[in-house]
Amino acid sequence: MSDFLTHECGIAAVRLRKPLAYYYDRYGTNLWGLNKLFLLMEKQRNRGQDGTGIGCVKLDMPIGQPYVNRRRGVEKDALSEIFRKETKEFYKMSRKGLMDHKDPESVKKHFDFGGEILIGHLRYGTSGEFDVGCCHPYLRRSNWPTRTLMVMGNFNMTNAAELNEVLIDRGQHPVFGTDTQTVLEEIGYHLDEAHTDLYRQLRDEGVPGAEMPGRISAALDVPKLVAESAAAWDGGYAICGVIGNGDMFVMRDPRGIRPCHMLITDEVIAFASERVPLMTVFEADASEVRAVDPGSMITIKSDGSMSDSPFAPPQKYTPCSFEKIYFSRGNDPQIYRERKAMGAALVPQVVESIGGAFEKTIFSFIPNTAETAYYGLMDGLRLFRRQEVRSSILQASADGSLTADLVDDLILRNWPKGEKVAHKDIKMRTFISQEKGRDQMVSHVYDITYGVVKPGDFLVALDDSIVRGTTLKQSILKILARTKPSKIVVCSTAPQIRYPDCYGIDMSELGKFIAFQAAIALHRRAGRQSLLDRIYDDCVAELKLPANDRRNRVQQVYAAFTDEEISAEVSRMVYPEGIDWDGEVQVIFQNIDNLHASIKGECGDWYFTGNYPTPGGYSMVNQAYLRWYEGVVGRSYDLPL
Repeated sequence: MSDFLTHECGIAAVRLRKPLAYYYDRYGTNLWGLNKLFLLMEKQRNRGQDGTGIGCVKLDMPIGQPYVNRRRGVEKDALSEIFRKETKEFYKMSRKGLMDHKDPESVKKHFDFGGEILIGHLRYGTSGEFDVGCCHPYLRRSNWPTRTLMVMGNFNMTNAAELNEVLIDRGQHPVFGTDTQTVLEEIGYHLDEAHTDLYRQLRDEGVPGAEMPGRISAALDVPKLVAESAAAWDGGYAICGVIGNGDMFVMRDPRGIRPCHMLITDEVIAFASERVPLMTVFEADASEVRAVDPGSMITIKSDGSMSDSPFAPPQKYTPCSFEKIYFSRGNDPQIYRERKAMGAALVPQVVESIGGAFEKTIFSFIPNTAETAYYGLMDGLRLFRRQEVRSSILQASADGSLTADLVDDLILRNWPKGEKVAHKDIKMRTFISQEKGRDQMVSHVYDITYGVVKPGDFLVALDDSIVRGTTLKQSILKILARTKPSKIVVCSTAPQIRYPDCYGIDMSELGKFIAFQAAIALHRRAGRQSLLDRIYDDCVAELKLPANDRRNRVQQVYAAFTDEEISAEVSRMVYPEGIDWDGEVQVIFQNIDNLHASIKGECGDWYFTGNYPTPGGYSMVNQAYLRWYEGVVGRSYDLPL
């Protein structure tokens, strides 16, 4: 369910490949690049955000002219507000005679976002402060273009504290706050080093100062310096950086945990977290958009030349499965098919939960993100029922009992019925709300369609994921119970979320997971507190081992129970209190095998299995157990503040 916190972000980048005059001559506007950036960001906006930022780098600007600009905002509807302000400024400058909006060179000289490289970022985060200073892109300024750096990304580093220690050991003075700052400073350090080496070499060769910027820019080895920066990173990331001279790079983590896609045409090189926005905005076919390879860096030099090179050794491909289940837009053809498959995979459990009583069951879904999986569930139920009907008709025909009434009963009166029962009444995602006051908010998030479910019916509601169960217990079930069904079945397209994440989706506090709470409750009811104590000792011992040797000791929490036992305990724990209803509640979760069968190719499933793709994941999960056991709240991989 949409009741977890997240670092999941969206990135977009547009690199124009033609002179600015080309776009004005062909499209009649000098805002073509900026408009495309806005559309790419708007098309990824379903991820939600508490902050937005855009940046621009202009190529070949005369000495003394600004070449890097940035805007960030955290106000309500920040994305639209930023672009509205910039568009307003564009025409205001033209009206006042400060710029000719029809002249590409005038626009480039005077308008902050009239350049060839445009980048944008949608953020919703939970670490650091909720202010504009936490928004990407981050900017590191210098009076040398080849030392000026702007960075943004969709990522989280599990070892940000250790990375900061590296900076300190060098003698630097990092300002702790976010791992973005750590990444920026690390790349900035190697950029400074590369720049200084080139400057000294050229100076010793007697190159005149006026030629220095161009010579350094041409010789700057961006893949090498960024690869050196990334050598110690542990996490999932898609990062875009632009150097002030116009060199640009986009990189994806070696395991492909975070998504990143690319489109190359004669007019533009564009990047986005999702594939479909690139297809829609640039009217491209799916075959023209490709994923950036894991462990690869796309580099575009200021002269437009492009390279695609590995920056890290190949690793096992483990893309985040929550992209498939929840975050990415469902209009991506592959994701659409996979979400439908996840819904259909629940059919056997759903049919068992209602005892095959289709005639008295209403099927629905809860958040909008579950709608596609719901279509898959309904397709699967209809196929199941069709096969039942076919078998019954053939049997009745064989034994001579086939009548019109029997056919009506089999087909017309016993067919899966779908209805829109729950509506999200507050136009916000519950997981974006900060912790303070959150419980009061979730109790009023949903409303229902009255009169659809009759007293005594079964009500089956499909959800995409159930993490903490807060919304389910305090809002959803209380509202659904108003229809007085005899049973409410909530089924999740995701398996039980048992382990914290540290690669982007900030589900980091172990004690908040309803599956973990259920397992702990079962242990304590059975008098097994000593096992929980021993797991604590095991986690302490594990964290003393070298990072690459660590294992997930928290898996012992679940080893004693079947999935069904934990699901039954979850059902008991989320039962709504303080209402006039005594029906049954059953919570059903997808199983791991069906998840893998539904998703094409590899998928990272550490939330469900505890099998992490990097050493930092194992460090984090053991630390998360220690924090839960000791009653310490907060992320187990926070930076020292």
